[in-house]
Amino acid sequence: MVTPDSPVVLALAGGVGGAKLALGLALCLSPDDLMICVNTGDDETFHGLHVSPDLDTMMYTLSGLSNQENGWGLAGDTFTALEMLRKFGADTWFNLGDRDFATHIRRTQLLAEGKTLSEVTTELNRSLGVFHGVTPMSNDPVKTVLQTDEGELPMQRYFVGRRAEPKVSEVRYLGVENAAAAPGLQNTLASAGLLVLCPSNPYLSLGPILALPGVRQKMRTFPGKKVCVSPIVGGDAVKGPAGKIMAELGKQVSCVEVAREYRDICDVFVMDVQDRALALEIQELGITPLVTSTIMETEEDKIALAREILALVG
Repeated sequence: MVTPDSPVVLALAGGVGGAKLALGLALCLSPDDLMICVNTGDDETFHGLHVSPDLDTMMYTLSGLSNQENGWGLAGDTFTALEMLRKFGADTWFNLGDRDFATHIRRTQLLAEGKTLSEVTTELNRSLGVFHGVTPMSNDPVKTVLQTDEGELPMQRYFVGRRAEPKVSEVRYLGVENAAAAPGLQNTLASAGLLVLCPSNPYLSLGPILALPGVRQKMRTFPGKKVCVSPIVGGDAVKGPAGKIMAELGKQVSCVEVAREYRDICDVFVMDVQDRALALEIQELGITPLVTSTIMETEEDKIALAREILALVG
């Protein structure tokens, strides 16, 4: 049941596509009406610092500081610290900008003081003027690893270091069985009126969240409307390696396959106009298709898609 002081929308997100829709929702909803749960299976330690790529992408996007051209990092950032590290012989394959370094330094300091990742995330976001709720999926470590033809690779080594080139045969979430959903996720899942799965990679971004003990089961019995937005448009991912991974795992690269992945936790499936011909297949899965434009290039696009989703629950 939704209470007056609880968020009414819970959005699950990771990556650039997830952050885009989250921004659209944030521009339509008050801070009290939205909680965004972000993937942390990508978290890594670089140069002794705790780096949370998806949390940072979300924070930078919501604060208006993101580098929209790259999809990661801060607009106008410089890389002199990384250049100096390279001179010292450090391994610098993972790009971290100078101002971005400050985020990771502060996060690492606060974690060392004994604060949880949830508390640190809230503090960092507030400092940049983000007052909508943003929670990591868990305060416990979970590591997304991919079994590939080059051996087992952590997510960032696969995606950034190897540019998603190795062939993937399996995706696993190390430590997930011992991880608890963060309080922000647990509490909002119990109180929200609308659940939105943003157009994020099903395996690398949303998979870790859904693998947390008890989370998917609670979503199955979630009393409100459950809406999933397809990251696959016209037979490929809008951005990132989701389509490539689907094909390598032996799955059809189609929005219909995404709908199958979420069949047990989806009432309404939002698909792009390019895939209009597949709407009947979605319907045959027992899911209501919503055909609209899901490509979010401008702020207006993000708001328009968010409004269509929010209209489903008035």
